[in-house]
Amino acid sequence: MMRRVIVILATALSLIAATAANAQRTPPEGLQTDLSSHEVLIETNFSGVRVIIFGAVDNSRQPSADSGLYDVVVTLRGPDETIVARRKERVAGLWVNNRAMAFRDAPSFYAVLSTRPLADIAPPPVLRKYGLGFESLALIPAHSENGYDGEDFALFRDAVIQLKREQKLYVEAPSGVDFVGRSLFRGAFDLPANVPTGEFTADIFLFSGGRLLSVDETRVTIGKAGFGQFVHATAVGSPLLYGVGAVVIAVISGLIASAMFRKY
Repeated sequence: MMRRVIVILATALSLIAATAANAQRTPPEGLQTDLSSHEVLIETNFSGVRVIIFGAVDNSRQPSADSGLYDVVVTLRGPDETIVARRKERVAGLWVNNRAMAFRDAPSFYAVLSTRPLADIAPPPVLRKYGLGFESLALIPAHSENGYDGEDFALFRDAVIQLKREQKLYVEAPSGVDFVGRSLFRGAFDLPANVPTGEFTADIFLFSGGRLLSVDETRVTIGKAGFGQFVHATAVGSPLLYGVGAVVIAVISGLIASAMFRKY
C-alpha cells in the first residue's frame, strides 16, 4: 500500500515538473507593430489621409484568423489641448452662451479601433485603466463658470465628445482591426482634413479572455508643408511680420477689387 502511494506521488510530481518545464519553454505572447507612415505632411490641397496600422503576435497560439483567441485594440491620440464647452441658454428671448466648462489635457484627436466591441474584450475596470473607448476617456475639468455638479460634468463631457465626433476628430470603430492570419493583423485610421498637427501616439493592446497580454507603442508626426508651413511658421515665429503682411495683402486685394468694379 505504501509503495503504491509513493508511486502515485512520484508520478504526480513528475507531471507537475513536466508541466512547469513546458510552461518555461513556451514564451509568452508579444507584439510587433508598425505604421504605413511615420510622417504626414499637410499641404494646401490636403483632404485627409489614411494611415495603416499592422502587426503580428509573437508566439501566437491561435489556430486560425477567425478562432477568436486574441483581441487587438489600437488607439491613436493627438496632442493634448484645453477644450472649452459652452452651453447656450435663452435669456430675454435671445440664445446666448451662459455656462461653460473647460477640460484640460484632452486629446485633440482620439481614435480607437478594435477587433470586437470593447465591452466584449475586457471588463470596465481594465478599459478605464488604459483609457480605451469614449466611456473610459479621461476628460478632466479644469474650471467652470458658475460652478458645476456631477450632472453638469456629464452633460459637458458628452457635448465635447459629440462635437469632436461630428468633426471626425473622435472615432470609435469596434470592427476596425482584422486578423489576416493566425498572427497577422491590420487596421486603418482615416485622418480628416482638419486633423491637428503635432506628434500622435499609437498604442496597441493584445487581449485574450479579458486579460491584457502585451502592449506596444509607435508614433506618427503630422506637420504642415509648402506655403501652409511658411504661413504657420511666420505667424508663430514672427507675429509682427505676419500681421504687417496680412494688412498689406488685404490693402492690395481691396485696391484690385475697387479697380475692377470701377471698370465695370
